Amino acid sequence: MTLENLLAIHRLQAFEATPGGVLRLLASAERNLADARIAALSADNRFDAAYKTLMQCAMIGLWAKGYRTATSQPGHHQTALQALPKTLGLDQDTVIVLDALRKQRNLNDYEGDPVSSAAVKECIAQAEALLAHTRRWLKQHRPDLLGAGK
Repeated sequence: MTLENLLAIHRLQAFEATPGGVLRLLASAERNLADARIAALSADNRFDAAYKTLMQCAMIGLWAKGYRTATSQPGHHQTALQALPKTLGLDQDTVIVLDALRKQRNLNDYEGDPVSSAAVKECIAQAEALLAHTRRWLKQHRPDLLGAGK
């Protein structure tokens, strides 16, 4: 499915990103990742912070392509993650891992299932990798959103 198809079925909305907005979201992703690394926090909160980093990177990818998720629609996290191959050029195998983390987040948030230390470790590793990938992708494809090229 293309991003245009997702727009047509109201899973996405048109959106014009600004450098200021992208830089704020990148800074927030960095703060969330730093929080995820705080060993004194509970596994649930560390996982949530790392997961937020994943979602913020996915949002930046959509913004860079002129879209945002329709947050009034259910499944907007899934839409953002599954769009990563079309936004930031992420490989499908990584998206499968990220979707498993999304499912773990849902089990924790909506059913109270505890988050294992292995899931926390994986989520932090994926968040680190996706944030680094997002920064590289922006530098290569959309340096204007980093305030460059003015």
